[in-house]
Amino acid sequence: MAARATASLAGADQLLVTDLVLAECVYVLESFYEVERTRVAEIMRAAISLPSVAVIDASLLLRALEVYEIHRLDFAEAYLVACAEATEVAAIVSFDRSIDRLETVTRVVP
Repeated sequence: MAARATASLAGADQLLVTDLVLAECVYVLESFYEVERTRVAEIMRAAISLPSVAVIDASLLLRALEVYEIHRLDFAEAYLVACAEATEVAAIVSFDRSIDRLETVTRVVP
């Protein structure tokens, strides 16, 4: 399947990869294929940079991947942090203590 997916990405004129699809790719690579976090981030950055791939906000996704990789948050929380940073929202309401690893946002316990 990986070879077919790669061929599709490389051969297409333009494909939209939504944030949700990227999150699902991260999840599948991590959980099903047991790919290491650093490699998952590398693969996703490479996919985003393909000329045939269009994303809605590349800088947001790249920041989410950075937070995911460096601060070791699950991708969903990393994406939430990146969104909060991009919109200058100061607080994130969450039970997930891993968000406390970042100084750019404040976690508020509901």
